[in-house]
Amino acid sequence: MEHPAPAREDRGGHGAHKAEDYRKRFWVCLALTVPVLALSHEVQELLGLGERLRFDGDLYLLFALSSVIYGYGGWPFLKGLFEDLKAGAPGMMTLVAVAITAAYLYSSAVVFGLAGVTFFWELATLIDVMLLGHWLEMRSIMGASRALEELARLMPAVAHKLMPDGSTVDVPLDQLHAGDRTLVRPGEKIPADGEVVDGESSVNEAMLTGESRPVAKRLGVQVIGGSINGEGSLAVEVQKTGEESFLSQVIELVREAQESKSRTQDLANRAALVLVIVALAGGALTLVLWLALSAQSFAFALERSVTVMVIACPHALGLAVPLVVAVSTALAAGHGLLIRDRAAFERARNTQAIIFDKTGTLTEGRFGVTDTMSFQEGMSEEEVLELAAAVEAHSEHPIARSIADSAPGPIPAVEGFRAITGKGAEGEVGGRDVKVVSPGYLREAGISVPPGDSRAREAASQGKTVVFVVIDGELAGAVALADIIRPESRQAISELKAAGIACMMLTGDNEQVAEWVAGEIGLDEYFAEVLPKDKAEKVKEIQGRGLVVAMTGDGVNDAPALAQADLGIAIGAGTDVAIETADIILVRSNPLDVTAVLGLTRATYRKMVQNLAWATGYNAFAIPLAAGVLFSLGIVLTPAAGAALMSLSTIIVAINARLLRF
Repeated sequence: MEHPAPAREDRGGHGAHKAEDYRKRFWVCLALTVPVLALSHEVQELLGLGERLRFDGDLYLLFALSSVIYGYGGWPFLKGLFEDLKAGAPGMMTLVAVAITAAYLYSSAVVFGLAGVTFFWELATLIDVMLLGHWLEMRSIMGASRALEELARLMPAVAHKLMPDGSTVDVPLDQLHAGDRTLVRPGEKIPADGEVVDGESSVNEAMLTGESRPVAKRLGVQVIGGSINGEGSLAVEVQKTGEESFLSQVIELVREAQESKSRTQDLANRAALVLVIVALAGGALTLVLWLALSAQSFAFALERSVTVMVIACPHALGLAVPLVVAVSTALAAGHGLLIRDRAAFERARNTQAIIFDKTGTLTEGRFGVTDTMSFQEGMSEEEVLELAAAVEAHSEHPIARSIADSAPGPIPAVEGFRAITGKGAEGEVGGRDVKVVSPGYLREAGISVPPGDSRAREAASQGKTVVFVVIDGELAGAVALADIIRPESRQAISELKAAGIACMMLTGDNEQVAEWVAGEIGLDEYFAEVLPKDKAEKVKEIQGRGLVVAMTGDGVNDAPALAQADLGIAIGAGTDVAIETADIILVRSNPLDVTAVLGLTRATYRKMVQNLAWATGYNAFAIPLAAGVLFSLGIVLTPAAGAALMSLSTIIVAINARLLRF
């Protein structure tokens, strides 16, 4: 089996190189910032150190260290300035480059004779924080795919291939092909996606799906390559290799998400453009007005102008979105939520109605016992089901298997089992003749349900399949079966409705089944007997009511509806995650993950907007003070005070982003 392909060079390798470059520049500049802070006269005065740290030539050493920080740490932003101008779209890089260049040139002039104060420590801390912000952003973007690629590299070096004679041969993974059988011993990693053909165990899939509990695996159950086998040995038939494997598909999906643009990041870039204009215009206007309207010196006017340009570039703006993206990415990946499109993820917060496919989404997609009835006094419902399971355990019919799997305890032995063609099965259990039969058998045998008991009739009217248990020729009870509703469905619908979202269901099942499921879990509306090709039209019809609609389905026959919806959510993708029409893919078959997605997207957007508002909003207060609007009252925002404000803004943004986890 081939290992999952690494991310393309333009996204993966190049992104990793850029992240490493930002990291290295950040640590070098941070180390140089310490002596810059110690040598800055403004910092010394702020800390009450007076002239104790000063010596001849200290400003020249300060200039030299700051020049290294400006040239080495500021290079990505200076380069970005030219790229922004070349593209005709000034943004965050332009804003940072303007601020650090103004601070550097002005401070250098002060060192070599211009009257004023230096901005070197503001320059150094601004570059440090911006480098940190870009490093965090690159790391968060690459985090999910890097973790998966690391997992792919941790795949076992060899697989124990089962030979026709029952022996095993260790072979490299790239020599495994679909149809091969492998032995997975306790504690080993499963070498390929496949199906259990022998053995029983529990498997840890936490690294792949976010499912914290070990998942039981037995005959016929799917397993994922890379997951860790538990206490039992498994024989696995290989089904998917190379690009078809679960890991390869997930890495491709994460790569697509990396290439998608966050709408809120666009908002941050627009805010940066506005601040570029404010910084340049405000700085120039401050200089002109002070020179034209006051008796202050050129040095004072220039200091005010540079202070405005430095303060107009808030440290926090560079971290406002990346920090929130980093936290939300970690939260999503840890819960098996694969976001293909960040813009779609952010758009999910506006969802007004959500449509669920029934089979495999709200229900488990398999028959199971929903009701057991006893018609004989002294016989419990558990005994009825136990006797039915004893007979049906010997049948291969799907309904029989469902009854056998639902037995409340150990299944009693049966003797003389035989099928009743087209009607059921019978056998001797504990000396009693037990038949499990259809309603048609009862009619032919002239056996009637007790007239006062309507439970079997009600179950049938709900679209359930009802079979009857006859003991020694007398009707003893009945068992009703239906597609099992997932236990999480009720809670998911309840939480969505509490959030003001209308909950609906589309199904190809008949009216009775749809009505029963809708009533059981509390849906607002349902649409029955809808063919797969008509599901997209139903979504369009609901959109026609003026609602923002999310569609949740299994991603196969629901593909047109997922594409038509404002937000397509594929749930329970399992090992088939390459669903082209879904915006968000939920690996686990758990409807509660839908509520998790909507809750996370709303919280994420709220944190982003809060951070952007704080990161830009304080300028309305800081810039006029920096320009000297209240100078006549003796109130001037010094560069040191401006830097303190920026630091406070950055701390608030960082703490607010971390609060997303709660």
